[in-house]
Amino acid sequence: MTSIALRGTTLHYDDAGSPAGLPVLLIHGHPFNRTLWAPQAEALVAAGHRVVTPDLRGYGDSAVEDGPVYLSDFADDLVALLDHLDIERAVVGGVSMGGQIAMEVQRAHPDRVRALVLSDTSAPAETDEGKAFRNRLADRLLAEGMDGYADEVIGRMLADYNVAAMPDVAGRVLAMMRATDPRGAAAALRGRAERPDYRDTLAAVECPVLIVVGADDVYTPVADAEAMRALVPHATLAVVDGAGHLPGAEQPGTFNAELLGFLAARVAGRP
Repeated sequence: MTSIALRGTTLHYDDAGSPAGLPVLLIHGHPFNRTLWAPQAEALVAAGHRVVTPDLRGYGDSAVEDGPVYLSDFADDLVALLDHLDIERAVVGGVSMGGQIAMEVQRAHPDRVRALVLSDTSAPAETDEGKAFRNRLADRLLAEGMDGYADEVIGRMLADYNVAAMPDVAGRVLAMMRATDPRGAAAALRGRAERPDYRDTLAAVECPVLIVVGADDVYTPVADAEAMRALVPHATLAVVDGAGHLPGAEQPGTFNAELLGFLAARVAGRP
């Protein structure tokens, strides 16, 4: 793990693999940290790629913000990190909120994106109802902490049947959620409530795109992934059976096969 001071905050990140390998930037969702991507980082490094997994500001070991922190703040942080690492262009991937941050990188910094990987995420702007929900949840987390929330949502973060069937995975996901600082989570919730609509951004994408979704995701269901695929006709869509909102954690073998296959077929060797 390495830390860097940039843009008024301190980010912690892992940078693994060969510096000469294809650079892949993986962005965790809410309320997790960089270790969510551990199964993917291991597989990518073994395949010869370079993998950068940061803790977003307010999450993991990175500095905590009182907020709001907008998706554009996260995206600008990550581009500054790429600058620090002398990475001109990277495969940019994210899950859930991380996928929306990846779309924000594509919207604001398209010259830095070699390919997009969008897992269990959605492109439209937040609804009025959704804005109110996220702000209420931010207030609740600040008042109550993360434990009760983590217990409530574990059966939606993972497919409900995987909570009992995969106790190690459920335990790892719960531990990440419970360890998140409520101030960082609340700051991101308030900023995410104001996110822009990314459908026009996706419709204009020319780089390779992989869209992944758990077959039993209740937060961003298969229909959301299909809607994104309709906006990007050249995108690859992979539906992962036996998974909910976090297929990279629930079915890492399948997820990794889809990701590595996409990189080999659509990205490697492409300028």
